[in-house]
Parts: sequence; C-alpha cells; structure tokens
Amino acid sequence: MTTPLITVTRLYTGSDEESHFENIQVPLKDAGGIGCLSQSVSATGVIFRTMPGDYQMDWHNTETRQYVVIVSGAVEMEVGSGEKRRFKQGDIVLSEDKTGRGHKSRSVDGQERISLFITLE
Repeated sequence: MTTPLITVTRLYTGSDEESHFENIQVPLKDAGGIGCLSQSVSATGVIFRTMPGDYQMDWHNTETRQYVVIVSGAVEMEVGSGEKRRFKQGDIVLSEDKTGRGHKSRSVDGQERISLFITLE
C-alpha cells in the first residue's frame, strides 16, 4: 500500500527576506479502523476567524507560526516574487513568514472567509 500524504502549503521567509510558497507533504500511517494518522504536532492554541468578503490586506507578516485551515470561502495570497495562490475550503497553510516583507492577502469573489488558526508557539 502506498503511504498516504496530505499536502500543506508552507509560507515562509527566505534568505532574501521575501516570503515564498512551497508544498510540503505530511506522511500518514495506517491506524486500522480509525483511518490514517500523522505524527502529533504540539499546538499552543486554536483561533476561529471570520473575514468579510471585501477585505484586502497589504504586506504583513504572521505573528506566530501557525496552521491556517480554510473552513469556508477562499483567500488569495501573494508573496514577494509576485506569485499568487488561492486557498479554498479544506486547504491548509503553514504560515511561518514572521520576518521580512511578508505577504498580501485578499478575499475571493466577495465571499466571507472562515478560518481556523492552530498556533504552534
């Protein structure tokens, strides 16, 4: 059986002090009747957030390392290279760009976004 993976997009600051995207794979192991599980990740908190359908945030950094899970709606993020990615319901971002110029984010299609933030430090 092939080891199942979950893809997470990592948002991080490179040596150029610009934010970048990279896809990382989280391996899962068969746990029998309860499905497949990853290794445990220590977390420090959970934050629920809503954003209106007309928001636009200029360059900013994340305050803490955190997973961002899109519950509903979508967000478009832009990094220093000009690359833009859209994240929709079910997508996971590991936000780690605490330094440098940061990233931009904006609503998509005028939809409210609901996110779950899982803080890691």
